Parts: sequence; C-alpha cells; structure tokens
Amino acid sequence: MNKPVDNPADPFKKALAEATRTMADDPDLTVTYSVDPAGMTKDTMRLPQVSRRMTRDEVLLARGTADAFALRHKYHDDGTAGRYAPTGQLARDIYEAMETARCEAVGARVMPGTAVNIDAKIAHEADRKGYGQITQASDAPLAVAAGYLVRHLATGRPLPRGAQNVMDLWRGFIEAQAGGTLENLGDVLADQAAFARLARQVIADLGYGDQLGDDPDQNDNQDESEEQGEEDDDPDSAGSEDDQQDDEGDADPERSQDEQQDAAQAQVSTEDSEDLDDMEEADNPAPDAPPEPPPPPALSDADPNYRAYLTQFDEEIRAEDLAEPAELERLRAYLDQQLEPLKGAVSRLANKLQRRLQAQQNRSWLFDLEEGILDAGRLARVVANPTTPLSFKWEKDTEFRDTVVTLLLDNSGSMRGRPISIAAICADVLARTLERCAVKVEILGFTTRAWKGGQSREKWLADGRPQQPGRLNDLRHIIYKSADAPWRRTRDNLGLMMKEGLLKENIDGEALEWAHRRVTARREQRKILMVISDGAPVDDSTLSVNPASYLEKHLRDVIAMVEKRKQVELIAIGIGHDVTRYYERAVTITDVEQLAGAMTEQLASLFDTDPRKRARVLGMSKAAGWR
Repeated sequence: MNKPVDNPADPFKKALAEATRTMADDPDLTVTYSVDPAGMTKDTMRLPQVSRRMTRDEVLLARGTADAFALRHKYHDDGTAGRYAPTGQLARDIYEAMETARCEAVGARVMPGTAVNIDAKIAHEADRKGYGQITQASDAPLAVAAGYLVRHLATGRPLPRGAQNVMDLWRGFIEAQAGGTLENLGDVLADQAAFARLARQVIADLGYGDQLGDDPDQNDNQDESEEQGEEDDDPDSAGSEDDQQDDEGDADPERSQDEQQDAAQAQVSTEDSEDLDDMEEADNPAPDAPPEPPPPPALSDADPNYRAYLTQFDEEIRAEDLAEPAELERLRAYLDQQLEPLKGAVSRLANKLQRRLQAQQNRSWLFDLEEGILDAGRLARVVANPTTPLSFKWEKDTEFRDTVVTLLLDNSGSMRGRPISIAAICADVLARTLERCAVKVEILGFTTRAWKGGQSREKWLADGRPQQPGRLNDLRHIIYKSADAPWRRTRDNLGLMMKEGLLKENIDGEALEWAHRRVTARREQRKILMVISDGAPVDDSTLSVNPASYLEKHLRDVIAMVEKRKQVELIAIGIGHDVTRYYERAVTITDVEQLAGAMTEQLASLFDTDPRKRARVLGMSKAAGWR
C-alpha cells in the first residue's frame, strides 16, 4: 500500500526544482520556496511559496519566476555585466532591466514555453504594483518600461495588460530617442557584451549619458596603446634634458671672465631686490581681511555633512491643499470601497486596542485608609458595631501618561496599490481608536514632488553639474492629520494617498528628522513615532551623482540620533522588506494584510504597564521579525 502524500504541493515543488536546475544547466543549484520575496544568488534560488491548495495563480507565479531566474542564471555572466554596468542608479536600473529582458528573450527562442510562464510572472508583478491604473508617463518607471519594450521587440509577444500600459506610456519617447539604436537589437541578443554596448548607447540616447561612467572599451584601447608605447621606447636612448645640459657644460668647460662677472652681478641684484621687498612688507602690513560670513546652518542635526543642493523647492503641505474637497471625498469613497472586506478585521483589532487602553485609564481606589473620602460602602460595619472605626478611601493616580502618537507613512511609488491602501485605512482606524482614548494622533506622509530630480536637478544641470551636490530632488512632506485636529475633520484627507501621481521617490532620513522635530515640539509627556515603509531610501537623481550609500547613511544617522536622545519612542514596520537593519525596534511583515495587526499589537504593548505582558508581546514580535 502506497504511503499517502502529506502535502499535495510537494511533488509539484520537487518537479519544478528539478526542471529549474536542468533549464539553468546547473545540477548543484539550490532551489527553495518561501513567503519572503523571490530572489536569486550565485548558487541559490528562492521561489514563491506554493500552498497545499495549489491555486492556479500560485502555480503560474512559481513556474514563471523559476523560468525567469533559470534563464538569467544560464545566459547571464556577472563579469561581463559588471564591466559595462553604468555608475548612476537610474542608468543601472535601465541596464539591468534590458539585460533581464535579453536573457528571457534568448530563452524564449530555444524554449517557447518559458515565455508563457514568464508572462504570468510579469502580470502578477504589474497587478501588485498597480501599473494598469497609471495614466501618465511620469508616474511609470522608465527602467521597467525599457525592459518591457526590449522583451516585446525581441520576442514579438504582446505583454500583459498592466505591463503593456507602462510600455505604451514610454514607448513613443524611447523610440523617438533611441529607435535607431534598437533596430540592431536582434543582431546582438546572443552576445552579452555586444548587447551591453547597445544598452549603454540606448541610455545615452535617452539623455542619461552622464550616468554611464567610463567606457570600458575605450579604456582597454588606451591600455593597449600605452603598452605598445612602452615597448617602442628604448631604455638605452639619449638621457634627460638635464643630462644633455650637463654634457654641454662639460663640452665647454671654459667661460669668459665677463660672463662670470655678469652672472655674479645678476645674483646680487636679485638678492637685494628680495630684501627690499621684505622691508616694504614689514613697513606696510597688509590690511586685515574682512571676516568670513558665518556658515549656513546644517541641514541635518544628525549629520552636519549631509546637504541638499537646493531647499527652496521643498514643500511641507497639508493634504487638503493638494486636492479639491470634492476630489478628496471621491478618493476617500474609493478607499472605503476598495478595502470593505478588510475593515471588519481591522475594526476588531482596533476595539481590542481600545479596551486595553481604557482598562488602564479606569479609576482605581485605595480602601481602608485612616483619612480621605468616607467609604459609604463600609458604613454598615460601623452601624453593626459602633466600636469599629470609620473607613476612608482615596482615588489612586493613573499611570497612563498624556501621550501623542505620530504615524509616518512612506508615500513612495513602490507602495502603489494594495500596500498604500491598507496603510491608509489602518492609519485612519488607529487615529479614530486612539482619539477615543484621549491619545492624540498625527499622520504624516513623505515623498518627492517629481521623478528624477525636479527643479533641483534642472538648476544643477544649468549650473554645470557641480560634483557631489548632495540631495538632488524636491521634497514633499504631507500633513494628513495634525495632532490637534479632530479625526472627523481630516477623515477625507487620507483618500489623497489614492491620487494618481502622488507617490514618487522616498528620502527617509529627512522625513524621519522632520517628523521627530514635530513630535518633540509637542507638550505631551510621552511621544511615540511609528514609521511604516517598504524599504531603504531611494532617489534616482540623488544616487546617480553621490555615493551609493548617501541616503542610507543619513537615515542610519537620524535613527541613531533619535534613539540616543530618548525623547521619542521609535518603532518601524517594514512591508515586504527587512527594516530591522536600520531600526532597533522593528518588525517586518510579508503580507500587507498583516499591517493592521502589527500596528495595533505593538502600540498596545507600549501602553502595557505589566512587564510580563510587555515581555510576552516582545517575544511574539521577535518571532515575527523583531530584532
């Protein structure tokens, strides 16, 4: 009798792993399945998890991801890619997207079935990032569109709806700038080095040649020329010019007496002139130089060396100033409708939080005191036995301190779709809940005013592209709800997060410092700052002309400052990305639907006065990803 299979998905996962190793032409490749985001290293591949139900979407996503990774593993060489890789962030993104499309197109020529599977993967990613709802090219990532176009031109296959939308938004621009270069696409697909040169030319055609760095082919030619020149040089040839002069002097050792006297007089004249100059400088000292103007104040308290090229285009703005009231009302209705199935679960968690907070705010009494307020409930004992002393009571002071909570929400483009929707509704429910418990809440958001630098970058280009300009984009810091504003008046503001074109780049360090300054200026005794983000700070314009770790270093410096000053209790929740490498108290969730539970549970743990409860919550949080 055959043993029953414990997990119906195991045979499928085993077969897919074997097929992936065969396709990648690497029998030693390690293939695993995880709920974490899919990824690949040199010898390991992590595919999306397939549950026991084995739904059609799960199977297609796993197969498409496996095929895409296997083809890149087989047809991609890291050494060649690194040799031609651009230095700027946006140029590197375009380069990587085009190289991924090349590997998939070459694989589709040999194994046409892989193209169908990869289409499912592309469709899933496009739906998750909301590409189908984008209406303007400025809101769509150029690098992704370039990769889609290369895949479409190389295979001739139509793209899934969301991906097709992104490609169509940028296609006219790309073909107008780089159409002539892309005509040779089919001739270089099988040659990674030739394709890399074509990709660099496309990047230059698109106007990002300043991010390419040195041309590796040109450097190779220069090295060969130098080596050839060294071989042609004869080490036994004539000596230096000084040697020649010495030889000339030796050839004519006798000089006339008049020439020697003239040389001596010239030397004495020069020495006298220098002495006179020194005397004049002593008699007439130079006037004092005007004092230098004081240096401008540092942009960041955490890192005095952090700078921005321009700050005049930054804005701190209220949500109601970014949209008309009618539009905010419409967007809020769309948000409520989109998340109607989730509101029940979120509301239950909010009620749980409210009960825990109100339990700590309830009045408590100390009984059987010798003075205080007469305890009427114990008068019966005095009537029954007049010798019994009167009993008094006194109200016990509550340990629940006056508190303000600030929620800082990442409004970057990578949050588009379901993540930003759930973040908005959770912030709304928490604000409502905490307000009932007399805890004030402020809701802030951060993004940039433009993609790829905005007016700051335009001014930098006009100034001749100075080196190391610092932050090179225009900030947009949004106040959705101030701490003193009642929830009912700001409810519609959170619908602004659904507005097309709002979500762009994210510069986390300056946003965190801004939120910290706002909350520390409050008069409440206790201050809590919760950051909700989906990864590291990314701004293509800034990272293309500064060190790659420029924004990340500043974020770490700001976090260290906040945690060292201890004026604010800092918590972070990462959506789909590990933020524990930045924040001391942080949790990472792999599904945005876990956000409501993570927010309420961690806030509730902060208000617990029982250390055993706090320890129990902390243990649960560590299991979920707390550091």
